[in-house]
Amino acid sequence: LATVLVFCIVIYFQGFRVDIPLKSQRQRGMQATYPIKLFYTSNIPIILQTALVSNVYFMSQVLYKKFSNNVLVRMLGRWAIVEGGGGSMQPVGGLAYYISPPTSLTEVVADPLHAIIYFVFIISACGFFSKFWIEVSGSSPRDVTRQLRDQGMIMGGYRTDSMVSVFNRYIPTAAAFGGMAIGALTIIADFMGAIGSGTGILLAVTIIYQYFETFSKETGGRGLGFLGL
Repeated sequence: LATVLVFCIVIYFQGFRVDIPLKSQRQRGMQATYPIKLFYTSNIPIILQTALVSNVYFMSQVLYKKFSNNVLVRMLGRWAIVEGGGGSMQPVGGLAYYISPPTSLTEVVADPLHAIIYFVFIISACGFFSKFWIEVSGSSPRDVTRQLRDQGMIMGGYRTDSMVSVFNRYIPTAAAFGGMAIGALTIIADFMGAIGSGTGILLAVTIIYQYFETFSKETGGRGLGFLGL
């Protein structure tokens, strides 16, 4: 039930977007829109955040096995073997512990500081990576304006040079807030006990939705009749 609920929430938020009206300078009467979605960077923030945490875990475990008495290594993470876990280890202290998700509500009550730091870390990291991604992926306001200019598309009532200011109002906000929303949904999925991890569910839902949108565009909506859409 928790998995289905999280799935529905993500699909609902996928529909949040602002459509910027455009018109062509080359073909009279041709109009289009540029959609700026709430999840502007899709699942990229959670992918980058997961990669960051995985690298921290890896380095911390390797160092702790060799230099378990070193103060700096113990600050990075202290590890203990899980009973009945086949030799697997879990963080029990240090940075690695505080960026790992609480395993149960009982653990949250027993160590609320861990839960708070984890929540703040996930939200902040996803928001940061989302803003970072638009700058390096060619989807920042300047890049979008340049791409539309090259295609001969402009906004009605705006000069070409002033289009970037309009995108500056929407794209950075959508990227940051969307990234934080992805992080919050991941935490909610983890605490609700959804099947698998919250990260896995978010990745699965966003990928499925992207394929759904692509299929809808290619068929012009005609192929969705069997879904009643």
